[in-house]
Amino acid sequence: MAASDNGRVEYVDPNDHSDAALEERLGIAAETGGQRGGFFAWRGAKKQKVVYPPQSPKMWIKTVGWRHAIALIAVAFSLYPVLYIVSSSLSADGNLANATIIPRDFSLDSYKEFFNPENPNITPFTTWLRNSWIVSLVAASLNVALAAMAAYAFSRFRFKGRRTGLLGLLLVQIFPQYLAFVAILLIMISIGNVFPAIGLDTLAGLTLVYLGGAIGFNTFLIKGFMDSIPESLDESARVDGAGVGTIFWKIILPLTRPALAVIFVISFITLFGEFLLARTLLSTTSNFTLAVGLQLFATADYGARWGLLSAAVVVAALPIVLTFLIAQRAIVSGLTGGAVKG
Repeated sequence: MAASDNGRVEYVDPNDHSDAALEERLGIAAETGGQRGGFFAWRGAKKQKVVYPPQSPKMWIKTVGWRHAIALIAVAFSLYPVLYIVSSSLSADGNLANATIIPRDFSLDSYKEFFNPENPNITPFTTWLRNSWIVSLVAASLNVALAAMAAYAFSRFRFKGRRTGLLGLLLVQIFPQYLAFVAILLIMISIGNVFPAIGLDTLAGLTLVYLGGAIGFNTFLIKGFMDSIPESLDESARVDGAGVGTIFWKIILPLTRPALAVIFVISFITLFGEFLLARTLLSTTSNFTLAVGLQLFATADYGARWGLLSAAVVVAALPIVLTFLIAQRAIVSGLTGGAVKG
């Protein structure tokens, strides 16, 4: 490689050992600062910085500025409700009607009540928060496991009814689960008569109901990701004597971790804030999830304490926000990884 006068890198035959070629390589090394020999000296060459011509304010608004304006408006609409709730939780009066983006009277009294062990009125909040974490983590984990095994079957095996079964899973997702409220309630009552531990008004029963909510969509998403994995890996493993289980657990599953991370995070966030099914199937205060508990928290004993309710929402949402921020790179890679089969 050789650098011309205009900064471009031109080709120099590395097999040319003439005096002229050697002098050319030494010149490139001197100009680019390469210490690895003349053949690699082109790697140290500095790239010319692209300089764009100056734009007038009118032209900038027409080409780029309007995009920035739309983005700022979207950010404002998204952040305003969050800032309003945070401000209300930090306000001393605890009134939503008088809340502003910047609290007039800053106070942490609403947060201190949650961490005061001598206050018996806040103990249900910790119980509801624990129930939501348990149900969401268990249901999301089982949902990922079931969807991954179903996706592997649809992606790698060829059997009668494969296409019909996959389309059936997608068609079921068209109808929201809330249409089956009455059927789900009657099924849970019947199960509770035989197995009370997983029947109505139990966290285990609610977890079982959550498992069937989005397994079709999750299966389809993971299948698209598995289709992008070359089947030659499966064939090589079979030649070495690996069975179906070994191929799935040790080859396919590690390669689909981005998609599995997407399914887990989305399922966890969705189930953590689910309200309608939990309100229908749970009736005991100690078994309530956070969404159901906060609804009673606002309408029953603490109807006028909106500052305390806002603080409860902020405390409950903070782990979800942190989880999403940590896993956002895995979410993006998982959603786009199975979009193109290659």
